[in-house]
Amino acid sequence: MRLILLGPPGSGKGTQAQRLVQRHGIVQLSTGEMLRAAVAAQTPIGIKAQDIMASGGLVPDEIVVGIISERLDQPDATKGFILDGFPRTVPQAVALDELLKKKHIRLDAVIELRVNESALLQRVENRVAEMRARGEDVRIDDTPEVLTRRLASYRSQTEPLIHYYSERRKLLTVDGMMTIEAVTREINRILAAIGAAEQTKAANKAATKASAKRSAKVPQKASAGRGAKATAEKAVKFAARGAATSRKTTKAPGKVGKTASRSNKKPARKTAAGSGARAVGKARKAAKKVTKRRAKR
Repeated sequence: MRLILLGPPGSGKGTQAQRLVQRHGIVQLSTGEMLRAAVAAQTPIGIKAQDIMASGGLVPDEIVVGIISERLDQPDATKGFILDGFPRTVPQAVALDELLKKKHIRLDAVIELRVNESALLQRVENRVAEMRARGEDVRIDDTPEVLTRRLASYRSQTEPLIHYYSERRKLLTVDGMMTIEAVTREINRILAAIGAAEQTKAANKAATKASAKRSAKVPQKASAGRGAKATAEKAVKFAARGAATSRKTTKAPGKVGKTASRSNKKPARKTAAGSGARAVGKARKAAKKVTKRRAKR
């Protein structure tokens, strides 16, 4: 199973990704974690990313795609993966499509967790209020103000992906405002339907191939039979013409030479007729042999 999860901050992508990992035995690919892992491993792409990150710059898309490419080649990604946080823009989606095509990997689905932004802000405000009431520290990036900025960034950069994947018939939308359990059930239902559709498609493809093989064999036999039959008919006609010619040739002297006796004419006719019959018989036997040989082929 190869998936992309889309949704604004706070939509529950991380929670659902972890549940999918546990259920299907696939890996979650987070671009941030992959970048840090590549830097730690000092891979050629990781070294490039390290220099850019150290200078405070944004890592270019081609480097991020390169890191994803390296990660997909690892053994634990063969069963499938979930991309969380990537792609964020349409150009990144195009680059990812090209990468997957080169690796002969097919993306199964893009699942969008659709939520109400006003409800998300209310959730964050309630959570922050509860944490402060308990005397707990509130993370800087977990406030209504930060969430508002992140939502605006999502709308401008990432939301166009919904149209992009919808055009390619990859997008499936789930109501992210349901409970966590309900969202999980809906995602599992969608994935089960995709799996069943793929099995049906594979079965139909196999049946079509088998049917094509059977159809290819039948015309060959029929063609061989028709060819043999035609050859036999030609051989018989040829022999018949030869016999007829022989009879005419034998009769000619009888008409010209009036002194020839009847006793001399009759043996000639019989001999010519017998020769013609034997020739026809031989031709038919030969034709039958040809028919049998071609049918065996």
